[in-house]
Amino acid sequence: MTPPPIAVRTATEWLSARARWHPLEIVFWFAAFAAIYLFPARHLILTEIAWLGLFALSLDLILGYAGIISLGHAAFFGFGAYTAALLAKHEIIEEPVLALLISGCAAMALGFVTSFLVLRGSDLTRLMVTLGVALVLRELANRYGWLTGGADGLQGVSIKPVLGVFRFDMFGHTGYTYSLTVLFILFLVARRLVNSPFGLSLLSVKSNPLRSSAIGISVDARLVAIYTVAAGYAGIAGALLAQTTAFASLEVFSFDRSADLLLVLIIGGAGYLYGGLIGAIIFKFMQDYLSALTPQYWPFWIGLALVVIVLVGRDRITSWTTPIRLMAARLNWRALARRSAERL
Repeated sequence: MTPPPIAVRTATEWLSARARWHPLEIVFWFAAFAAIYLFPARHLILTEIAWLGLFALSLDLILGYAGIISLGHAAFFGFGAYTAALLAKHEIIEEPVLALLISGCAAMALGFVTSFLVLRGSDLTRLMVTLGVALVLRELANRYGWLTGGADGLQGVSIKPVLGVFRFDMFGHTGYTYSLTVLFILFLVARRLVNSPFGLSLLSVKSNPLRSSAIGISVDARLVAIYTVAAGYAGIAGALLAQTTAFASLEVFSFDRSADLLLVLIIGGAGYLYGGLIGAIIFKFMQDYLSALTPQYWPFWIGLALVVIVLVGRDRITSWTTPIRLMAARLNWRALARRSAERL
């Protein structure tokens, strides 16, 4: 929620207030890191939630803030996964953190090259173009099986200990801590990005690109920039998957991967950074519970939940949180007003 105008006297103070941490945010991340010690038996699924949350965050950057809809975001996810797996298998770069960064940079390069394909046309055109990029990469990975393993996947991947100390284990203890740390760092970067003048200009472009161009905002440059950054985030998410599982397959490029990602954002909500994280938590736990309850029909129940969300509306479903959010907003406003009064 936006602070009232009386509490903010300049644009700088308004941006500062918008970027200020709310109590619920602190609770969210405290609970996430506390799960390292409180739920050691659930670290495998929590690791999946961490990289899926980062993947959803990358899509939210282009969909929720720039209005670029994509059905092929798995292209960057898969590219990052194969890059990290190949670097580890051939012992080109043995340090996982460095390999993670290089995988993200490789995905960013791919995102920059393909970003010019989504600058023109309608949303339907963008859907088809992005989906086509993912399908082309999947076919290339299948064709050059001598490098990628083809339909059998890239096997024989051995991931070295993180920073030479923390070895990956089969229970996911190191994997969850590693993935959560990467997610938190990149979330901080994304939070700073969307709460900056650049982030506000993205919202302007999403709302009305013609008017944004008329007032001097370089629309194409901003779309290319955020698309490139989002591709890097997706590539790092894919690299996390490859490093925590020591495996990469053609499935990382699949249409189902991109479709599930859109479902995660629909559940959690697009246009605010926590939507993808909350959606990833709900989706993964629903998938885990329903697949154990009805192994053959669990997609039906997830689809039914999606229909309910669309018909009833997320606002009505989450209306019970309104008093909590209002209370947190009031506390934040009062603190801001007190600081502004002290400066006078």
